[in-house]
Amino acid sequence: MKTLYLIRHAKSSWDNPDLSDFDRPLNDRGKRDAPRMGRRLKEREVTADLMLSSPAKRALTTCKEIAKVLGYSEDRIKTDRRIYHADEDVLYSVLSELDESQQVVMLYGHNPGFTSFANSLFNEYIMNIPTCGIVAGNLNIDSWKAIKAGCGKMLFFDFPKRNKKKD
Repeated sequence: MKTLYLIRHAKSSWDNPDLSDFDRPLNDRGKRDAPRMGRRLKEREVTADLMLSSPAKRALTTCKEIAKVLGYSEDRIKTDRRIYHADEDVLYSVLSELDESQQVVMLYGHNPGFTSFANSLFNEYIMNIPTCGIVAGNLNIDSWKAIKAGCGKMLFFDFPKRNKKKD
């Protein structure tokens, strides 16, 4: 069995209209939400064998902030350009190429691809994964090559505005 955490990037800034979409940083709320969600993962005693991120600034920054809270070394973070605005077919492809030693993977990226991928993988209906939202699930597979629609069972769906008073 494999475990997958789909983590949408935290809220990004639109302050500089000259920046490309790829280079947009986190805004103040995003800078607060990423460590907050990291703390929630830590409370659940979550660890990762691999953190794999879109290289877009807002996704990679979210990944680094959560990694810091979880004690995952920044130099172990991997990026894959294909994750940037990937659709569900591309996400299946990226994951099918992972090393089999990776049992628990955190994937950081973007909507709308992440929401449609989560719905397909876990046979759920999530209308929208909000910024810094996390969808976690177990995959009923022994090999990443076997990943396919419906092979997962969702463990939880969390996002910054859920249970905000707890933080």
